[in-house]
Amino acid sequence: MGSILNGAEAVALARSLPGVDAVGLEARAAGLGTRSIKKASKAHAIDLAIGMIDLTTLEGADTPGKVRTLCAKAVRPDTGAPSVAAVCVYPAMAAVAVEALKGSGVKVASVATGFPAGQVPLDVRLADTEAAVAAGADEIDMVINRGAFLAGDLERVFDEIRAVKAACGEARLKVILETGELVTYDNVRRASHLAMHAGADFIKTSTGKVGGGATLPVTLLMMQAVRDFRAATGVQVGVKPAGGIRTTKDAIKYLVCVNEVLGDDWLSPHWFRFGASSLLNDLLMQRQKLTTGHYSGPDYVTVD
Repeated sequence: MGSILNGAEAVALARSLPGVDAVGLEARAAGLGTRSIKKASKAHAIDLAIGMIDLTTLEGADTPGKVRTLCAKAVRPDTGAPSVAAVCVYPAMAAVAVEALKGSGVKVASVATGFPAGQVPLDVRLADTEAAVAAGADEIDMVINRGAFLAGDLERVFDEIRAVKAACGEARLKVILETGELVTYDNVRRASHLAMHAGADFIKTSTGKVGGGATLPVTLLMMQAVRDFRAATGVQVGVKPAGGIRTTKDAIKYLVCVNEVLGDDWLSPHWFRFGASSLLNDLLMQRQKLTTGHYSGPDYVTVD
């Protein structure tokens, strides 16, 4: 499901959005980031966060064996722990992940569209997407054309997202804004609304491959955008902060934001994800601490 606006209308709307109150946004994020939760709630939050992780390997040295090992960890991170939401790989490894995860309920996500820079022709980006879907990917993580966006060619950005959405077929589309390269909060707000009107099922902060990953103020701004988008269109869109979220304490801050800004409707892996593979190890360590009263040794969790 997507917006009823065409490209020109969506661009006009994005350009007409009011400027972001940076001081107010950062103060609100800082306030939410100081909230504390009780032990019983922390245990629930840890399992909720584990179930929202997109466990990821996006390296040139990825092998089928490495992907299968990651998939095994995704399905059973620890005794009694929930499975993660998805395993995210390059299109060349999507079929391996699909086979390894068959029947588990864990989704296969694949980056596409010339990830992470996106600086390849549109037909190549679409072929990249189609190959991942043909291999069985349930979700596609695409990167927007930041060069076009920063040059002011918002209609081109809209048209490219819509074309990738069409190439996804039944797969859900996560649109990566690469907020660190968009520079301003105003640009993040415009890009968020543009992506949603073009058909994004999720908006995602970052690739994790450049500086400036997820921050609480930027993610809060994107949450406000999806809230306003649903109020205006009736369409619900997910949010995925990615890059730099490494600790349980950080994850809980984001979950508090989801609860306060978006509410229960978004507190599920279908609508909120963490793109933070290293986060899983800390969540597992903290989970065991709550269960047993002590921390395990450094070799308790695998190093991905």
